[in-house]
Amino acid sequence: MTAYTATVTVRLKEGVLDPEAETTKRALERLGFDLESLRSADQFELDLDAESADSASERAEEMAERLLANPTIHDYEVAVEER
Repeated sequence: MTAYTATVTVRLKEGVLDPEAETTKRALERLGFDLESLRSADQFELDLDAESADSASERAEEMAERLLANPTIHDYEVAVEER
């Protein structure tokens, strides 16, 4: 077994209202920053042992699908690196 860190980034799909991002975007614009758009995201770092990076990725994807993301409103990405 090898130690891996899987990073799962979860964000709302395009077209789904993101009030947190809208509030932050307006605040940044008031501070003088010019933005076309802004999206918020949650990031989870999972430390796990697995036979391979592919196996670690599969496990992280299953965790994302079963709990970390709601596939109806969220997109997610999984990145895995060896610790």
